[in-house]
Amino acid sequence: MKNKNVILLVDDEEIFRRNIGEVLTGQGYEVLEADECEKALTIIREKSPDIMLLDQCLPGTEGLEILKKAKKISPELIVVMISGYGTIDLAVKAVKFGAYDFLKKPVRIDPLKLMINRALEVKSMRDEIFNLRASSDGKTGRIEDTLIGKSTLIKDVYDMVYRVAESQSCTVLILGESGTGKELVARAIHGISTKGKGGKFVDINCAALTESLLEAELFGYESGSFTGASKKGKVGLFEAANDGCIFLDEIGEMALTLQAKLLRVLQERKVRHIGGLNDIAINTRVVASTNRDLEDEVKNKTFREDLFYRLNVFPITLPPLRERKEDIVLLAKHFVKKFNAECGKNVRIIADDAQELLVQYDWPGNVRELENVIERAMILSSGDVIKSDALAINQKKTGNERVEVAANMDNCSLAEVEKMHILNVLKNVNGQRASAARILGINRTTLYNKMRAYDLSASPGIEDKDKAVEAAL
Repeated sequence: MKNKNVILLVDDEEIFRRNIGEVLTGQGYEVLEADECEKALTIIREKSPDIMLLDQCLPGTEGLEILKKAKKISPELIVVMISGYGTIDLAVKAVKFGAYDFLKKPVRIDPLKLMINRALEVKSMRDEIFNLRASSDGKTGRIEDTLIGKSTLIKDVYDMVYRVAESQSCTVLILGESGTGKELVARAIHGISTKGKGGKFVDINCAALTESLLEAELFGYESGSFTGASKKGKVGLFEAANDGCIFLDEIGEMALTLQAKLLRVLQERKVRHIGGLNDIAINTRVVASTNRDLEDEVKNKTFREDLFYRLNVFPITLPPLRERKEDIVLLAKHFVKKFNAECGKNVRIIADDAQELLVQYDWPGNVRELENVIERAMILSSGDVIKSDALAINQKKTGNERVEVAANMDNCSLAEVEKMHILNVLKNVNGQRASAARILGINRTTLYNKMRAYDLSASPGIEDKDKAVEAAL
């Protein structure tokens, strides 16, 4: 059941707070009170009120100063300024700093009720827009609505996205660890550059299909061109994304022979169906991503050098979550709002100790892991608060420990490093294969095969819950 709307009343006059509080409580609102700045800011952090009624004249601090601090803590908070000495200049300043409206004392009850009703309608519309954006394909026209953050590193990414979006034909290579949001960036580039112009966003995971199937999906095929081919033939994804964008996720997993065919498409801007004779001109932006170091792959002859340079026209590198700690709580609150809408929950607060734990954790699975942790915590939380004991994360995995582990891997083979990493991720998600696959950035079939190869199912802390599924593969 949804909780009442919460109104924070900030005024140093006890009689005013009591009288207005009784009226608002009678209207069905939950009313919280504060008589000075720090108490008000603490309530905003811990209780996340919907509306704050804020007096301009408070002991030691002007209401405008509280307004600025409050909006930094909770940008979505609706603030109504109240003053016994209302002036046009004060009202203009209040609105400039983010106030919703301004009331002059003595406050009349009917206009106050009307204003609160209107403010809650505005909040409802904002929440609806937020939920629509959370489920959209990136066509909001703003990268900030898609990739959440306030750190310098993520703002640099915003700048890069806006710059490359201006050139609709430029090929983009998105680099970064699994779970950092590479697909979100690809969708944002498409959304900004094609806003109002149409054009599809088509994505494909290059690691999820065999070479022959991937070729058929990318380029399409003619009727009867190979055993099992549809009698009607099939349009390829490059054609389907004409005047739009094709996102080639995990491009580093593509076979060398298929890389050569992709290179031709990039060079000539044409595709040819499997079994076909005619070239088909396309106007499709190509955005590729990988968590591999493609320069090393080129040196090892596992990735074509000429294709690398064709893809690497405009590289964008996404920072891992551990390098942008100031974004962690902001992202967590974003996911709380998302899952409130999806799961019918009404979680309002992430407790201070839970926030501290989130910030201290090293996040090897990056933003994707954080999303999974918040979703699980909300399922476990029965009230409106996420507490630290609901967070299923390894509290011992700190940045310093990560460095020590890395140092111990200096003399390990690549296979041994991969085995250790897969095992750690599986333990972090309590053996849940689907969650582990998402964090690792691979499909479940690949994960099962790697677990079988490394004999991980019998490892301590890993329950073998999926024997039937593995046996079927």
